[in-house]
Amino acid sequence: MRILIAGVSAAATVLAGCGSGAEAPQPPLPVVITMTVAGRDVPNIIELPGRIEAVRTAEVRARVDGIVQRLLFEAGSDVAEGAPLFQIDPREKRAALQQAQAVLQRLQAGRTNAAAIVARYSPLVERKAVSAQEYDAALSQLRQADANIAEAEAAVAQAQLQLSYTTVRAPITGRVDRARVSEGALVSAAGATLMTHVDQLAPVYATFAQSSSSLADMMDQARSGALDIPALERIEVHLVLENGRDYGEVGHLDFAGLSVDPSTGSQTIRAQFANRGRTLLPGQFVRGRVLAGTLLNGISVPQRAVQLTDEEASVTVVGEDDTAQNRPVQLGALADGQWIIHSGLKPGDRVIVEGWQKARPGQKVQAQDAAAPPPAPPSASPGR
Repeated sequence: MRILIAGVSAAATVLAGCGSGAEAPQPPLPVVITMTVAGRDVPNIIELPGRIEAVRTAEVRARVDGIVQRLLFEAGSDVAEGAPLFQIDPREKRAALQQAQAVLQRLQAGRTNAAAIVARYSPLVERKAVSAQEYDAALSQLRQADANIAEAEAAVAQAQLQLSYTTVRAPITGRVDRARVSEGALVSAAGATLMTHVDQLAPVYATFAQSSSSLADMMDQARSGALDIPALERIEVHLVLENGRDYGEVGHLDFAGLSVDPSTGSQTIRAQFANRGRTLLPGQFVRGRVLAGTLLNGISVPQRAVQLTDEEASVTVVGEDDTAQNRPVQLGALADGQWIIHSGLKPGDRVIVEGWQKARPGQKVQAQDAAAPPPAPPSASPGR
């Protein structure tokens, strides 16, 4: 027993002697992939919420009083300008037209008689067989007959117009909405009863509200030469639909408001889209990506390098002493997998694009440039 205790004590002494002269091994520095920020021309993309508006919208309203007899269209169908949409009972207006035509015929007959009297008096007045007063009275009767006929012709035209209003037609070419009145409903011209809508869906407008201060900043950048902005009609606009899908068709700006909304401090800008497939509908919510020129010597970083939280966006940079530092940045738009950086970075900064999850702020890292080949894996320790 004594021999066993002595052996254990000796072994413990040897182990203690070995540990007292060596330090604990340090963990290896985390390896990160970095890129050096450099200024280059980047697209100046502005993302704005917007709404789709029809280029032309027409309210179809009643222009005569009457009972709706028939609906002549299918809701949601495309109609041409002048296509019949509703039929209002025409009998009353047809009777009014016939009455106006009868009055015109009676007046035309009277005019024929007055003209015959003037024709008979013309040679007689020269021979003094008819007094000048009688001849003047005959001429006056003829002129009154002409005036009465003109008035009656206008009444006939008005009656024909009123009769034509009993067939309600599409005022423009477009897509017709659902009927707002049913067959048998009484419509009123005085009340301008709304019967339906017709919206022109090709082309359509996408309308956005942009902060007036942002527009002013863009103009300052353009004047300083930092931003190259093309003519208004050459500025492209891409849309993202409500479901997150990119709308493939490209539009162009065609209008920029010249006044600022005092309640929101924003100005209106508008783009036009051909909308050949009728995908865009009036009132639809969209997000617009406006390619407002090129930002000269701008900064962008890969999407994977940016850390997004509810409060801010940030990147991790490597300082001159190879220490990781967290840097808040102001993001612009995401273009081709690259976040455009408005502020927070400058040329020459080394941004971690891969491995930032392993680097804590203040911790030294082993930085490997993204353009260089990756470092070789560490070799196995002897004796393992």
